[in-house]
Amino acid sequence: MHAWTLTAPFQSELIDIPEPTLGSEDVLVEVHYIGLCGSDLNTYRGLNPMVTYPRIPGHEVSGTVLSKGEGVPERIAIGARVTVSPYSHCGLCPACRQGRFNCCEFNETLGVQRDGALTRRFAIPYTKLYTSAILTPEELALVEPLSVGYHASNRARITEMDTVLVIGAGTVGIGAIAAAERKGATVIVSDVDERKLASARAFGATHVINSARVDALEEIRQLTDGEGVSVAIEAVGLPATYRLAVEAVCFAGRVTYIGYSKKEVSYDTKDFVRKELDIMGSRNALRELPAVIRMLEQRQRPFTDLISRVYPFAEAAQAFHDWDANPAAFAKILIDVSR
Repeated sequence: MHAWTLTAPFQSELIDIPEPTLGSEDVLVEVHYIGLCGSDLNTYRGLNPMVTYPRIPGHEVSGTVLSKGEGVPERIAIGARVTVSPYSHCGLCPACRQGRFNCCEFNETLGVQRDGALTRRFAIPYTKLYTSAILTPEELALVEPLSVGYHASNRARITEMDTVLVIGAGTVGIGAIAAAERKGATVIVSDVDERKLASARAFGATHVINSARVDALEEIRQLTDGEGVSVAIEAVGLPATYRLAVEAVCFAGRVTYIGYSKKEVSYDTKDFVRKELDIMGSRNALRELPAVIRMLEQRQRPFTDLISRVYPFAEAAQAFHDWDANPAAFAKILIDVSR
């Protein structure tokens, strides 16, 4: 069975791997689409510290149930269209003991700490499956990355009384924007790409700021009568945007970080104490996948417009090459494994 693997930075190879074997509580999934995200690009570039080579990428998955072990419940039907939660958890660490399995100390995400699903078929415990008879395979491949942004909105405890700044309008940022809008908040979005800002409006942003053209902090102050936003969600991972989140949030505000900064971040820490900020990390997704599936099933927002290009399975290496050469040209890449 064929799979794509990254053998070293900027090196990919189509290999043969054994057919998966099923445990009693496993499901065999035939893969339809794999979405690529920023962590995959960093893996390709050799910048992902959680990855060792060789590594089969792929954690944004849609597929169909082909077969299942004897311990899988009847509600998981053969032929069901599915997406998956790509995270593992140990059940014993402090995070797991609190029920926060998404940030398990020993988590292994598909395509990151363990081989992923950029292959024809793979086996996974049935407890990691989420089904929808309504969503298309393309839509199901968007569920996991949108759930990461949705989780950040839950971490930030957003309500209809909040004004929320989302920094970065990639797919994860769109998940945060859509979730904040669903919760009734007023949403401001900052990005450097006009196309992404237009997309942010389509997913619920009330105001957009091109931080490459204007002073984002000054714009935010004008939009909030000088108070600042009540919530800032950072979905970029740069020192400047890490600082902007703290500077832009109001007194007694909340800051949630999704993006990993590749460089150390320095702060004037007096704002942490003076504003008495709640500063939180947000990792992966917890219980948000069903909510995101319901959101997509309502078809109130053009989520498939996030898909910039679909590459056939045979051209997965070209997809990584093209994305690396011109990252601004892509919001979301899908690999059509069924072709």
